[in-house]
Amino acid sequence: MPPSEYAKALGARLRAIRTQQGLSLHGVEEKSQGRWKAVVVGSYERGDRAVTVQKLADLAEFYGVPMSELLPGEPAPAPLGPTPKLVIDLERMQQLPKEKAGPLARYVATIQSQRGDYNGRVLSIRQEDLRSLAVIYDRSPAELTEEFINWGVLDPEARRAVEAF
Repeated sequence: MPPSEYAKALGARLRAIRTQQGLSLHGVEEKSQGRWKAVVVGSYERGDRAVTVQKLADLAEFYGVPMSELLPGEPAPAPLGPTPKLVIDLERMQQLPKEKAGPLARYVATIQSQRGDYNGRVLSIRQEDLRSLAVIYDRSPAELTEEFINWGVLDPEARRAVEAF
């Protein structure tokens, strides 16, 4: 891939991660308290400006994604279809003690990596994921759902999804 094509592909990855997180270019500047200027991030995304490895690492950290997700290669996964019934609140999960949320956090990180889904706020999981987590936590899916609801990482609406088991 010629350098200009690579810069454009890298920029497309940067833009995809930013938009997954619901941020405008100005939103990035605000959230970073001016550390990342909208005009600079925009020029990276268009491929008009070269980005150093250190700046790329810093951007990956800012977005909360592995640096490998920003590098061109395989196409970024397309967003999933309809709104799922099981949605993990990632911000709440981060506030829980590691003893409780450790297995969940590791499982979630694996799903995010597989999907390339780093919006940082929520993550949809499938019923099969809940079954796997139930085995990890040594509970039934219904018991685990109640526990996750009590922890605040699942919405009470998740009970309806579990009833379908």
